[in-house]
Order: sequence, then C-alpha cells, then structure tokens
Amino acid sequence: MQTVTLTNDPVRISFLRALLHDAGIECWVFDEFASSMDGSIGAIPRRLVVADEDAARARRILAESGLA
Repeated sequence: MQTVTLTNDPVRISFLRALLHDAGIECWVFDEFASSMDGSIGAIPRRLVVADEDAARARRILAESGLA
C-alpha cells in the first residue's frame, strides 16, 4: 500500500476519494479519526492510500485534478 496524498481537509479528501472511485481505484483513508485523539487541532493529516499496483495511476489522476 502507498500513500498518494496527505491532507487535513475532509472535503478535499472526500473529493479525491470520489475521483479515484470513479476511475475504478479502491482507496482507503488512514488516520481519519486520529484528530479526535489530538483534540481536533489537525496535527495528524489524513492519508489517502491505494494498493501498490494502483499507485502510479492514482497519482496521475490526482495530479491531473490539480488538487493533489
């Protein structure tokens, strides 16, 4: 598994997940609830993670979106 982007913005991560889903790439969000452990100050960014074999394609899709 590889991290393709990091962000503290829940709206951005939701949009990027939708882009990958539409492209047929399964992804997961790691550290999604870690901010509740640090007092919701956003010290721990969420990681958008994909399978190794999808990483290059996912990075290209996110780069083309202009948001990653």
